[in-house]
Amino acid sequence: MVYKDFQGEKLSALGLGCMRLPVVDGDDARIDEAAAKEMVDYAMARGVNYYDTAWGYHSGNSELVIGRSLASYPREKYYLATKFPGYDLSNMDKVEEIFEKQLEKCGVGYFDFYLFHNVCEMNIDAYLDKKYGIFDYLVEQKRKGRIRHLGFSAHGSVEVMRRFLEAYGSEMEFCQIQLNYLDWNFQDAKGKAELLKEWKLPVWVMEPLRGGRLAKLTQAEEEKLLALRPEEKVPAWAFRFLQAIPEVTMVLSGMSNFEQLKENIHTFETEKPLDDTEMKTLLSVADGLLGGTLPCTACHYCVSHCPQGLEIPKLIALYNEHCFTGGGFLAPMAISMEPEEKRPGACVGCKSCEAVCPQGIKISGAMADFAERLKG
Repeated sequence: MVYKDFQGEKLSALGLGCMRLPVVDGDDARIDEAAAKEMVDYAMARGVNYYDTAWGYHSGNSELVIGRSLASYPREKYYLATKFPGYDLSNMDKVEEIFEKQLEKCGVGYFDFYLFHNVCEMNIDAYLDKKYGIFDYLVEQKRKGRIRHLGFSAHGSVEVMRRFLEAYGSEMEFCQIQLNYLDWNFQDAKGKAELLKEWKLPVWVMEPLRGGRLAKLTQAEEEKLLALRPEEKVPAWAFRFLQAIPEVTMVLSGMSNFEQLKENIHTFETEKPLDDTEMKTLLSVADGLLGGTLPCTACHYCVSHCPQGLEIPKLIALYNEHCFTGGGFLAPMAISMEPEEKRPGACVGCKSCEAVCPQGIKISGAMADFAERLKG
């Protein structure tokens, strides 16, 4: 396992993201705890020492399962990270209540890393509003040793991140951003990384494979990469891209099955950053991938805010497929298996989902367009 130095501590360069743990019968809220425990045991045995969970992952069950899965290990042998759920504005006045509950759920006395979750356009004003006392409370917990390192994750623009840093940057020790070769230019991840470099903050990476999208390419795209590195599998290219960015300290991958875990750990047994030619080729592949699809990462924040209970990530995946192929039978067939109240046409256009979408997707418009396309 490759390790990175952070304030004198050795962090495994690969961390286990706990947003996409194995589940039962496709239900995101029902984690397959035995399978998750098996993955944690394998990861621990092979040097992975960083585990990233959050209040809302798997409908609140991720913290519980990861806490139980790590309970058999000495506390000093792993680093546990979780986050204050400011992606939901109704939580802003509950920082103490939520933090205490998180310690209880995870079964620990302190968090090694704690983050302001998802700093973005939707919540930046609330995060900066002193009446909620979020910053002061978390800094106090850090002073008491209940938080060892304080940082933030961000899906917002460079400008939003700058506002946050200008207010709280003196206490921030790291920042977690969506960073991959597709988003390097598409979501200006490059600009975000440069901002963090200005502030001398190490980069934590989320969505290195863009929700699995970068794990599989077309034959033509794959052949471009194989010509340069015949031995490298497609998912590994996304990680090698990140190894070429000096500011990257931690790469979090939300591995949902044992094979993904084994393959990614194997990749991180070595450090083989891309050279200039390889980087240029990979970014040209990214240009070809964009093609107008919606950048959903299946985080499921939208689902918990949908009054209709629509499985929005699933519908967006089908919508992307339908648009990509210019029609076809797969999406109509899949939708036909759903009850009427769970189809795109059931969207009422309230935009509650859009208020919490980290990617800023105009979901209501997509659902309306999808419904019309299916009629055709």
